[in-house]
Amino acid sequence: MALRLYNTLTRSKDDFEPIDPGNVRMYVCGPTVYDYAHIGNARPVIVFDILFRLLRSLYGRDHVTYVRNITDVDDKINARAFEEGSSIRDLTERTAVQFHEDIAALGVLPPTVEPRATDHVEEMKSLIEALVAKGHAYVAEGHVLFDVPSLAGYGRLSGRTLDEMEAGARIEVAPYKKDAMDFVLWKPSKEGEPGWPSPCGIDVPGRPGWHIECSAMAGKHLGQVFDIHGGGIDLVFPHHENELAQSCAAHGTDMMARWWLHNGFLQVEGEKMSKSLGNFITIRDLLETNLFGGRPWPGSVIRLAMLKTHYRQPIDWTLRLLEEAEQNLKDLAMVRYNFQATTPAPAVVDALLDDLNTKEAIDRVFDLLRDARAGNEEAGGQLAASLALMGLFERDFDEAALPAFAVDADGDPIVGGNPFVDLLTDLSRSLPPRMTIGTFRQYLSSDAPGHAYPEELRERLIDFIGSAGDAALCSDVFGEPGITIEVNWLVDQRIEARQARNWAESDRLRDELAALGIKLNDGKNAESGAAETSWEVRAPAGMEPVR
Repeated sequence: MALRLYNTLTRSKDDFEPIDPGNVRMYVCGPTVYDYAHIGNARPVIVFDILFRLLRSLYGRDHVTYVRNITDVDDKINARAFEEGSSIRDLTERTAVQFHEDIAALGVLPPTVEPRATDHVEEMKSLIEALVAKGHAYVAEGHVLFDVPSLAGYGRLSGRTLDEMEAGARIEVAPYKKDAMDFVLWKPSKEGEPGWPSPCGIDVPGRPGWHIECSAMAGKHLGQVFDIHGGGIDLVFPHHENELAQSCAAHGTDMMARWWLHNGFLQVEGEKMSKSLGNFITIRDLLETNLFGGRPWPGSVIRLAMLKTHYRQPIDWTLRLLEEAEQNLKDLAMVRYNFQATTPAPAVVDALLDDLNTKEAIDRVFDLLRDARAGNEEAGGQLAASLALMGLFERDFDEAALPAFAVDADGDPIVGGNPFVDLLTDLSRSLPPRMTIGTFRQYLSSDAPGHAYPEELRERLIDFIGSAGDAALCSDVFGEPGITIEVNWLVDQRIEARQARNWAESDRLRDELAALGIKLNDGKNAESGAAETSWEVRAPAGMEPVR
């Protein structure tokens, strides 16, 4: 099945054919770095991360160039720096670091190139001068403006005519504009604002307009015409419409990107997100505070919650959505870590090839989960690989599957901050790569030669977790102390078998738990008389605790 993507420009879903399969090129509008990114900003970051991963799987990791810019010159930045009394450089550097920290927690791969607007001012000036020379822009009162009526076909991306756009305009038209729809390419800098020598013979310092920034950065790193341009649906007009117009006019082409992709809006609990409604939520709020739902949320939960809705559909960000995603991850973690990743399931890949249908892909993942629970090794391997393709449980020892622990400002474990972390940090340096829980259990208990880790580490590990190596590595993804997801699931399965009077299955599960070092205690509830089972950790044969 070929990759099919909905193209905003053509209003149709078409087979994707890159200009050069050896270098598939994609540009996505990145953040304006003046404040923490809000949860709506997280959606395009995650959506186009999925597309980046899919393209890399189709064409090869070294054959996809993904450019996501940083806008570090803007009126909002100037206003925030003045409000804080900080320098623009300090504000933009600090905010860019915050953005990178937040999206890293969402499991997002870094782009191939991440250009900053302030590093591309010369390219912007060259584009502006080309537009003036070709009659598509003009100088007026220290500004350079794009002459919208000069370009036939303006409005084709948004599907608006000039008459419709002018009728809908609510802003006062600057007297130096020839047409109400003309937009700024360059403007004079006010006192205290960043400024550069101006193009086109203007004798006062100035700075670029927003739209020309992306055209210059995309053109430098991807060429005059490239494959995919992405962003939120709110950017279709005027930002992407103006990008398309000025790029085509400057380069003499009929297109800038062959595919234009846009993700849908996000609302919170059925309402538009806004500070006035008190429902404005940043990514950092979700990750670290109790603002939404009375607790912080792991980045993997946020990511999965986003993927449960098709990217072009609006998404209602609700507490229920996060709770469902959290439970989904717990269910997946119970099984995923028992399997070595193989290749993604064809049904999952087909869903993603169909215009990034992540909702369908997640549904197919749960089909795999059902089969893997029943002992289907092929389904288990495909489950692990399918999740990795979508940026979930990518590593066999995923940090999301370990209890919460102390980290420093860079997100690295603090040595001495938690003995469990110290132990795993030391252990991870000697373990073979790509190890599953099942193979780790064999590795830990085996006396076979060739083990790279010191005996002292083996003794520390066994002593620390009371011989339940599985308990540490199957620990609940959300850090419930002393509870293991694998044991809980097996115990639940045995309870169901007993209730169904399937004694053979009950005995099999009891033996499997015993092999993990788990002793079951069957009894009856003192009040209701209903059957119940408790469990405790006992050292499995051959793995006695070292004292």
